[in-house]
Order: sequence, then C-alpha cells, then structure tokens
Amino acid sequence: LQIIRKHLKLVIALPIIFAVVAAVFCWTMLANTYTASASMYVLANSTEMTGSATLSTDLSASQMLSNDVAQLIKSDRVLNQTAEELNMDADEIRNYDVAVTSSTETRLITISVTGNTPNSAAAIANGLANTTNTVAQEIMDVEAVNVIDEASAPTEPSGPRRPLYVAIAFLSGIVVAVLIVVVMDMVNTRIRKPEEIVDCRAGVPLPRAVHAGTTKLHDA
Repeated sequence: LQIIRKHLKLVIALPIIFAVVAAVFCWTMLANTYTASASMYVLANSTEMTGSATLSTDLSASQMLSNDVAQLIKSDRVLNQTAEELNMDADEIRNYDVAVTSSTETRLITISVTGNTPNSAAAIANGLANTTNTVAQEIMDVEAVNVIDEASAPTEPSGPRRPLYVAIAFLSGIVVAVLIVVVMDMVNTRIRKPEEIVDCRAGVPLPRAVHAGTTKLHDA
C-alpha cells in the first residue's frame, strides 16, 4: 500500500486514460447493432400411437424433431432460399448474426437476427421463418412450422455494450497501473531509508549492527 500511495497519481490517471480511450472508441468507431426475433411452433404429423405408454416417446420424438428444425434454419439451403426471396446475396445474410434457440420441453423455436439496421434484421428473421416452414415440410416429417410472433423492427439498439467495455477498460487500467508500480519498485535499487543499509558480514541492517557492536564494547 505504501508503494501505491507513493505513485497514487499514476494509479489514478492510468485507469481514467484507459476508460476515456475506450469510451471514445466505442462511441465513435463501433456501430449500433439491432436484434429482431421471430418465434415458431413445430407441428409434427399426427401419429397413430395410442395409450399413455407411448406419450413420453411421442414427446421425446417431437422435441428431437424441433432440434432438427433448429439446425435446419442455419443450413445453406434455407439461407440461400431466404436470400433469393429477399433479393439479397447469400453472403450478405451470413454477415448477420443468426441465433437459433429451441426449448428442451416444448416445440417452440426462436430465431434472433442481429445486424446494423433494424429493418433488415426483422426482414431476415421473418424470411428465415417462412423459408424454414417450406423446407421442413419438404424434407422432414413435419406438418408445419407455424410462425407465432413475427419479427418487428427494433426501435432500440441491442449492442454494443459500451458501458461494459468502458468498465473493463477502467479495471484493466488499474491492473496495469499496479503492475507498473510493482515493477518500478523492484528495479529501483537505490537506498531510500537508512534501515535498508545492510551489514554484509552480519546480514542485518547497519543500525542494528552498530548497536550490537556498541553493546559488546560496553560488556567488555
């Protein structure tokens, strides 16, 4: 603590500099991102299973089917077909962050698309939902993938998390400042206090060595 107090200006200034630089970078260089979400329900084909013994098996199969549909959403076929319907390039859609979550207890699937413009994010989310319904009926044992909630253009940005980045930069500045202070103290070999002068023969600070020698003379 004494070392930190000695370099208190550095310990205070460096975190502030880190935080200011991070804030300027975040608010001037990082563009806002927007997230739009659409939710769907997987409707499996009706089976002829009867009896309570097959109920758990049917539910497990339905959940597995929902997971398959969730994986289908990110397939090249769905992405390319969605790009054609939206008159976009497939690589352009891949530049968006597409997240698909499926519940382990229900057949609900949520598509979340994050991009730089709110309207495009909503259009891609709805396009993926509609395309998934068509493709799933063609290649899977699915009656329909019904859209529950269509994605709407978000009015507020979902990212970036600028305050978090600034806080991390501030904490990093504190860590760096403490490390600099410690290293400076380790490489500084100058004698700063009389107590630091050591008698090489006795291995004790010089004032103690002098005191010990005086005591021996008095005893003699």
